[in-house]
Parts: sequence; structure tokens; C-alpha cells
Amino acid sequence: MRRTPKILTGIVGVLLVLIVVMVLFVAYFDWNRVKPTIDDNVSAALGRPFVIQGDLTAAWQREPAEQGLRAWVPWPTFTARNIQIGNPAWTHRPQFAQLDALQFRISPLALLIHHIDVPVVQLVGPQIDLERDNHGQVNWEFAFQQNTTPSAWTLNLGSIGVDKGQVTVNDAKNRLDLQIAITPFQQAIPYDQIVTQATSEARADVGHDVAKTVDSNKTKPDESANASHTSYQFAWTATGSYQGAPVTGSGKTGAVLAVQQANPPFPVQARLHIGDTKIAFVGTLTDPMHLGALDLRVWFAGSSMAKLYPILGITLPETPPFATEGHLSAELHKHGSHFSYRDFRGRVGESDIGGNLAVVTGGARPRLIGDLHSQQLRFVDLAPLIGADSQVQKEQRGDTVQQPTDKALPVEQFKTDRLRAMDADVTYSAARIEHPGSLPITALTTHVYLDNGQLRLDPLDMSVAGGTLDSRVRIDGGSQPMHIALDLKARQLELKQLFPTVQQMQSSFGQINGDAKLNASGNSISALLADSNGEVKLLMNDGVISKTLLETAGLNVANVVVEKLFGDKTVKINCAAADMAGENGLYTSRLFVLDTEDAVIDVTGTINFADEHLNLDVTPHTKGLRIVSLRSPLYVKGTLKDPNVGVHPGPLILRGGGAVALAIVAAPAAALLAVIVPSHDNKYANTCQQVLTSLRSEKPPPDNTRKSPQGANSPSR
Repeated sequence: MRRTPKILTGIVGVLLVLIVVMVLFVAYFDWNRVKPTIDDNVSAALGRPFVIQGDLTAAWQREPAEQGLRAWVPWPTFTARNIQIGNPAWTHRPQFAQLDALQFRISPLALLIHHIDVPVVQLVGPQIDLERDNHGQVNWEFAFQQNTTPSAWTLNLGSIGVDKGQVTVNDAKNRLDLQIAITPFQQAIPYDQIVTQATSEARADVGHDVAKTVDSNKTKPDESANASHTSYQFAWTATGSYQGAPVTGSGKTGAVLAVQQANPPFPVQARLHIGDTKIAFVGTLTDPMHLGALDLRVWFAGSSMAKLYPILGITLPETPPFATEGHLSAELHKHGSHFSYRDFRGRVGESDIGGNLAVVTGGARPRLIGDLHSQQLRFVDLAPLIGADSQVQKEQRGDTVQQPTDKALPVEQFKTDRLRAMDADVTYSAARIEHPGSLPITALTTHVYLDNGQLRLDPLDMSVAGGTLDSRVRIDGGSQPMHIALDLKARQLELKQLFPTVQQMQSSFGQINGDAKLNASGNSISALLADSNGEVKLLMNDGVISKTLLETAGLNVANVVVEKLFGDKTVKINCAAADMAGENGLYTSRLFVLDTEDAVIDVTGTINFADEHLNLDVTPHTKGLRIVSLRSPLYVKGTLKDPNVGVHPGPLILRGGGAVALAIVAAPAAALLAVIVPSHDNKYANTCQQVLTSLRSEKPPPDNTRKSPQGANSPSR
């Protein structure tokens, strides 16, 4: 029993001696003697040159983070001065990083259990060069040496502290060239203060209209205790260029970057101008060395959302000037990340927009998922998305294409390359649409699917002129030329809303109903129609037609025909029924009838969209005992751009012969009846029902009842 105190005393004595020896060794050993060994080992581990050109020294300091008796144990603090880390051979600069000094301290007690605990590594005066070449090689990825033998030692690195320094970025692949200068504040600035200041500055920068639409309570970044207790200690400025556009920026950061833990979060704030696009954000970055997470309030503004494509890598359409504010959070991983832009509000042109968007990376292409909505959408702001923007807007973007003088159909090429840059699954709805007088769209709903260049709008539904326009659109942007399939149904479009400036329409109960099923290949409207196959059915009841009305609608060919038939007077149309079938751009009239008070007008022939040539016969049949001049058939030749309308030489058409002559269209008439939507008010549909039912019930006439207009020499009109 008496030996136990002696043994314990001996152990304590040995430990004290070891501690004293270690203290003296650390304090008085010439650490410069081990620099060559350190340089060689670190170079081998990094796979590139590493050298300590200055002194390597050590000193003892107490660790302020420790408590209790452990706080009395001093820690060795090492300082290495003038450090250089080399670059790979392909880079433009010889050095990846230069440090005025690198300082770190080690827990001595942890060494007893084979743990190397380094709470902070301080980088003093860093100058860092980041490069990427045209092939995607980067100099910030190190080929660390792999040791197949498990080590008994474990390294725990807490955080990295930064100091005044310089960072250059030369990214040849993305055409990015930046110079970033980092300077310390004289006094740390609290996190909450910077959030308030950054919010005010960003809203002033991107426009006050966005601030009016945003509920700031929904867009705050991380307000946790850890975030609110952190602070900003450094400012940075950036200048350079991106994709040929000038770049300027400024911001603030924290001083200590957590490496192996998510806390404390690293505060970040920035305002960037890339060309005429503005980006601002404020919030936190956590666990950056493992690409952990972002939690930011973000503002975007610019002349068009399409200009965000090279910045974000997300395919967005051409738009008028825009600005948005929302909450961006992200989970960052080496092989794929998830970005979420939640509860954002903003404006595109003078239209509001809001909702939630998410971007998932790591697959063959980025994937955009979201739910967007607008309370009020101005159609002029939507127009560039569907190719309906004005010639002036196109000229401003440099998108104009010279239209051939002999072509009526647009030859401007569609841009489909970006359809293959990403995938998407996004819904959009507009509760109210402010439209020009000529296009009374009042609401819109669509679901956009995009998968490897395959675009579907399913559905694409609109409320138009008191009725509905329901459609399904499929576009194969991966094929060359582009392929498109359209299935459209128009129901109960009211004529008085479609033509609000035509006085005669305002007392009409008339409607338009129609179906269209088309598929085609081509990279312009002209090419698509030239290749198109399908059918178009259209019914109009209780309307009017005149030369002035057709001029307003831009129907050049119909305008010339109506002028030949009726002159300048307005004619009441009981029913207009059309059923045309197309193959390889050649559309044939299966049924084309206009039923007026004085006559039934039958249109037969073809329209060839491949060469834009017309070959139509317009045959009027007078009703009953009316004495009118609508008795001789017309021909329509020429092109869509330059139609040639004249009178067929031939016999007078017998009065009352219209119904007999049209008996051969019984089958198309029956098919068109299905287009009519039953209405609670019979005024809306009964006229065309009566006309089509009459045509369907006619019996085929004897062969001698309808004579060819080429077979007689009767005078024309």
C-alpha cells in the first residue's frame, strides 16, 4: 500500500518533466531546420510545389476558448512566413497562392489521444489566383496523395480566418476575368445592421416597384441566434468583365470561415453589376468547405431575363425590364446541388410576378421546377415570350431578319438551342390580363414541361373574348428542323368582344367556334406552314363582314374577295363554316360556306403554303327570288402577298341553286356540327346549326343540275 503514493508521485513527476521538456523544446528549437521536410511532405500531399520562404517559429499561448483547468494549459502557436503554393503547368501564373504568413495553434492535450485539433488557421495577406481553362481544368482542385495505410492520427480543423488580400479569377471557359480586393474594417459591424442596410441599398438599386410588391417578412434570410450574433469584418470590391460585359461589385464578409462545422455561419453581402444586370444579396454561408448551404435574401434586376442565362445557367425567355426580390436557399454538394428561390415577388415590364422556383443540378442538365403566378399581366410584357414583340423591340435586340419581298409568311428563325440546355416543370397562371383592343385575352393558365429539348405546354388555356381557347402544344427542339404539334379548341368566342371597334358587331349574339390539329417541321412560321399536316375547322354565326373589317384584321386575300363580291357595304353573315385539310402544306377546302341574307357563297380549291400560291373558286348562289348581282363565280389566283381575284367567264348561276350545289358537302357539314357548343341561349348557336343541318340533309342532285362554269358563254356580272 505504501508503494502506491510513490508510484503516483513518480508518474506525475515524469509528466511534469515531459511537459517542461516539451515547453522548452517548442520555445527554443530552431524550427527552420524542419522546413525542408515540411516543404517536401506538403508538396507531395498537394501534388504541386509548396515552400516556406520565411521563418518558421513557435510560441506558447493560452487558448481563450477553453474553460476550467484546461484553460491553464498553454497551446503551441506556429507561424510560417512568406509561403508560396505553385500552380499546375497549364496555368498563366506560376503561383496559386502567396501568404505573408500562416498561423495556427494546436491542442497539446488532444495529441495524447492522436488527435490534431487546430481551432483556427489564420491566413495573413493572401494573394490567390483562380484559373479555369477552355477545357474545364481548374487550379483550385488538388490531387491529394492517397495513403492506403490507415493513419492513427485524426485532423480536426475548425475554421479559416482571412485577412487583407487579393484574389484574381481568370475563367477562360466562362469568359470571366475578375480582380477582387479584400480590406478589413477598423471595427466589426453587426449582422442585423448590414441586413437592414443591404436591403435598403438593394431596393434602391433594383427599383422601388419591387419593394412595393414584396412582403419582407417572407424573404428574410437566416435570423437564427447564430446568424444574428455573427458580424461582418471585411469589405471587398471587384472589377473585371464577364461574357464581354463589364463587371463591378462590392460587399462585406465575416472574418472566420467554419470548415468542419455548420456553425457559426459565415456572413456574406454583395452588390454586383454585370452589364445592365444587377444582382444583390445578403445572408449566410454555412459549412463552405463541404459545400454546405446558402441562406440569402436576393434581388435581381435587368433589361431582360434572358441575360441571366450566362450568369445562372438557367434558360429564361426574352422579357421587358424586370426586377425581383426573394429568399434564396441552397444545399450545395459536389455532384449536385439544390437551389430554391422562395416567396419571391417582382415585376416584368409593368406586370407583377411571384411564386417559388427551384433548380436542381447534378443530372445531365439543370432542372427548373416552380409555380409562378401574376395578379395582373400586361400582354405587351408577355409578347416577347411568344414571339409577338414589335419590330422596334426586335431591332433594339438586334433580332431583325430581312423578310423576302415575295413572301407574306414570316421567315425569321426560331431559337431552339437553349431548349436543350435545361429541363423544366413549371406552372404559370395570370388572373387578369391587360390586353390591346385587338386581342381580348383576359386570363391564362399553362403547365410547361421541358425534357432534353422536348417542350410541352399542356395545357395552354386562355380566356378570350368571353370564351375559351384550350390548347396543347408539343415542340421538339432537339430535332433539326424543329417539330411542332398543336391541338387547339376555340369555344364561344364572342364577336362583339373580338371586334369591339366594329359598331355592327356590338348588337350581335354571334360567336366563333373552331378546332385545329396540326403538326409540322420547320424553324420559322413560313417553314412550319409549308410542311404542315392536319385540319382546321371554324364556325362563325350571326356576324358581319366588310372590306373595312378585313383590312383591320389584316386578311389581305379575303379583303380583295369581299370587295369584288359586295363592294364597300357591310354584309350580315348568318353562318360562316370552314373545314380545310392539309398535307405537306397544301390545304384543300372540304367545306367553305358563307350564308348571307342574299346568297350562299361556296369556296372550293386549295391554298399552298409551301409556295404561298392560291387556287380557289368562289361561287355565289342567290336565294329565292332576290334580284342581286351575286351570280357569277370568282377565281382567286396569285400568292398570299399578291392575290389575283377575277370573274370566271361562264354562265349565270341559277337562283336557288345554292342548296342543290352544296349537297355534296353533307359529310363535312356533319363533322362541323360537333364544333358547335350547346348554349343555354339558343340565339348563340342556332343559325349555324340550321345551315349545317340543312346541308347535311340535302340529297345529291342529278348530274345535269350543276353545270360547269366553263361550259357556256353567258355574260358574267
